[in-house]
Amino acid sequence: MIRTATPDDVPVIHALIRDLAAYEKALDEVRTTPEQLHEALFGERPAAFAHIAETETGEAVGFALWFLNFSTWRGVHGIYLEDLYVRPEARGGGHGKALLRELARICVERGYERLEWSVLNWNKPSIDFYESLGARPQDEWTVYRLTDGALAELGSGATV
Repeated sequence: MIRTATPDDVPVIHALIRDLAAYEKALDEVRTTPEQLHEALFGERPAAFAHIAETETGEAVGFALWFLNFSTWRGVHGIYLEDLYVRPEARGGGHGKALLRELARICVERGYERLEWSVLNWNKPSIDFYESLGARPQDEWTVYRLTDGALAELGSGATV
């Protein structure tokens, strides 16, 4: 049901990313190309990793895309789950849980002490699912993000 992604999976991963963005009402924000995904996942220095959820017939119905983070307090790596998505018609079949189980297995096997991700506040079905697995929100933290003009301005050395 779950396997490590291969270069041949890049087109389906790209399509699933677009499906996820549409679900999150942000399809117009997707800029990634299959070529960028290939480089990030399978290039000379991969910076991200992916797993595919399949049906018994081999149809890809979901994916998890993740990368390593590092805890200065724990002194070890962890996994940050960037995207987890299962197509609506395949939900309830255990694919999401199997993807998370595989990432948790990797954490345990490699001595990583955290598996973290973000979820949109309005996404109650996902929140309920994550909490059913024992995940708990980190509500004392607020995510900040620099992008586009603000990132360019700060990165150029200009005063903000």
